[in-house]
Amino acid sequence: MNYTILPVGDSALTIVFGTEIDPETSRTVRIARTYLTNKEIEGVSEYVQTYASLMVHYRPVVISYDELSCRIDAELSRMDPGSDQMKKRTFVIPVCYGGEYGPDLPTVCRHTGLSEKEVIRRHAGADYLIYMLGFMPGFVYLGGMDSSLSTPRLKNPRERLEKGSVGIAADQTGIYPLVSPGGWQIIGRTPLELYDYNREPAILYEAGEFIRFFPINETEFKRIRREVECGTYQYEWIIEE
Repeated sequence: MNYTILPVGDSALTIVFGTEIDPETSRTVRIARTYLTNKEIEGVSEYVQTYASLMVHYRPVVISYDELSCRIDAELSRMDPGSDQMKKRTFVIPVCYGGEYGPDLPTVCRHTGLSEKEVIRRHAGADYLIYMLGFMPGFVYLGGMDSSLSTPRLKNPRERLEKGSVGIAADQTGIYPLVSPGGWQIIGRTPLELYDYNREPAILYEAGEFIRFFPINETEFKRIRREVECGTYQYEWIIEE
């Protein structure tokens, strides 16, 4: 297993496992994150997974950069990257496509030459790997979108997107968990509360897991939204060997 440890400021370092965005590198990063987390290294406060690296935040008054990098190097030398026992965990997200919930669905159809029904079928027909979270709490960078759905970002980003907006930007798809400006082509919206700082956990998924979308109509959207607000909605995960 090849990697490079580099300093990031005075209280973080990064472990770089590669330069490409691909599932195998993401898998290695995830295994390393889980492995090091279980070691409970004193002074380490957080591990943050990205596309091809793992950032480690630490308290320099507890452990120095040199001490931490040596400890990490020693631990990773004992890690077996082929010993992944993690089951595939997929978070299921209902999406109301088109209409007021997906104002850019017609644009995606024009750009791709596909019907609205076919765009929805292809978008909801994959399990998307969560490469990383970022930009805002709970925003997912997903891999696995059908390349036929690729559509450029908006030339002029919107000042406001509703929380739960599901969009496409070039070869990626993602979800805005909070109200935000944004330039992605919005094709639908989920009624789920993907980020809630009063909930434990505040974010319901993490890097290395998967997301699966399924289409719902407006009536179902409003029903699920009421259940979410009342705290009675049963969030769904699919766990596979």
